[in-house]
Amino acid sequence: MDSEIFYKSALELEKLLDSGKLTSVELTKAVIERTKSIDDKLNAFISFDEKKTINEATQSDVRRKAGKKLSNLDGIPVAIKDLISERGQPLTCGSKILRGYVSPYDATVIERMRNAGCVLWGRLNMDEFAMGSSNENSYYGKVANPWDISRVPGGSSGGSAAAVASGETILALGSDTGGSIRQPAAFCGIVGLKPTYGAVSRYGLVAFASSLDQIGPMGRSVGDVAALFHIISGHDDKDSSSYPVDKTNHTLESIKNKKTKTIGIPTEYFGEGLDPEVRQSVENAIDFYEKAGHRIKEVQLTTTKYTMAVYYVIATAEASSNLARFDGIRYGYRSENAKDAIDIYYKTRGEGFGSEVKRRIMLGTYVLSNENFESYYLRAQKVRTLIRNDFMGAFENVDALISPVAPSTAFKIGEKSADPLQMYLSDIYTISTNLAGLCALSFPCGLSHDGLPIGLHVIGKPFHEHEILSLGYEFEQSHDFKNIHPAI
Repeated sequence: MDSEIFYKSALELEKLLDSGKLTSVELTKAVIERTKSIDDKLNAFISFDEKKTINEATQSDVRRKAGKKLSNLDGIPVAIKDLISERGQPLTCGSKILRGYVSPYDATVIERMRNAGCVLWGRLNMDEFAMGSSNENSYYGKVANPWDISRVPGGSSGGSAAAVASGETILALGSDTGGSIRQPAAFCGIVGLKPTYGAVSRYGLVAFASSLDQIGPMGRSVGDVAALFHIISGHDDKDSSSYPVDKTNHTLESIKNKKTKTIGIPTEYFGEGLDPEVRQSVENAIDFYEKAGHRIKEVQLTTTKYTMAVYYVIATAEASSNLARFDGIRYGYRSENAKDAIDIYYKTRGEGFGSEVKRRIMLGTYVLSNENFESYYLRAQKVRTLIRNDFMGAFENVDALISPVAPSTAFKIGEKSADPLQMYLSDIYTISTNLAGLCALSFPCGLSHDGLPIGLHVIGKPFHEHEILSLGYEFEQSHDFKNIHPAI
């Protein structure tokens, strides 16, 4: 068996499983051993249940032997960001306040992966309650980038990205509120999809900002990500924000179909603050698409300058509301120093939340206060509508948009920790798609002079994931980035 079996794509592994050259148990044990051998350097996992995972792999082998394979990802290990509920497993959200909490039910995406035969493997580290761009805000310790362990993997789905990039899992689920799938995917040299808002059920996802959050797949290839998205997407009666759109086929065969597209280049995304190496890699990718026969067209997104302010008003307001439930009464951590009921609330939240979560709760409470609601929150919602209209106007003339994912490659651990504004600017190219409810894909398009991955950002119309996946697949087939791995 290949000594680096954990670096193969899920669809390559499917062929080996189908041929009998590999079993799911062998694959799963290889991933487990890989995790045990390197995760002390990365800290990508918060917890894992080895016995449960091997049992799921064994069941998959039995099904395949009987000719009853459930999907093309049957028997493939998928790791889970630790804010998605999985029955009987810890659910910490990277926070002290949920230490010791065990989920009593499955999220819809977990249920759908079970029905597809996926092997659910471990709980992945993350910025506390998904609040961060570097994965330095977890109660369970920082996550390191496998390309350079002195650098961040991105956030908040940094554990998911680092685990895929390093071979600790084949696929992973993350969540994206303002770039939390795409930015870590770019920093770690993998593929990450932020689906259209409403395309994937949020039932069982612990909410940060309910109108922005989306669960999405992360993997080594565009085909892998498309296959997992196909399994987890679709309408769900348990989620009121789930959209009843017809389920589109997102299998590899469906995204192979190349059609000439008009691709928009937002001029506002190529201005001051963009690292020259990132700019060059993105421009090289644009040249590739033009030479491949696609039409390239400059577009203007005039509301871009407002997106950062609008995002942090809306996201913090929703976070303040959503996190009010963590009070030391119903579940999770409770302060041992409390003297009465009121003291329980104050001290549990004071001791249980980290500094970034407290910062955002305070900001959110401020903008929701009676005296500030209209001037901040209500105005931000109005501008959010303008931002969406700006994108939809652009999509009248183009099929997709291309931009950088982040202004730079992965930065050093601790480099931006003392300056929240600089940290927030890491998501400047990604947050607008969450505000507008669009789909977007990040995939590798280059390496910097010091060997760090650079990502390309393709933004699509609502529920047009197949178009951006097709563009990603076309680029991937002409470049070899998915076969370049970190030396860890």
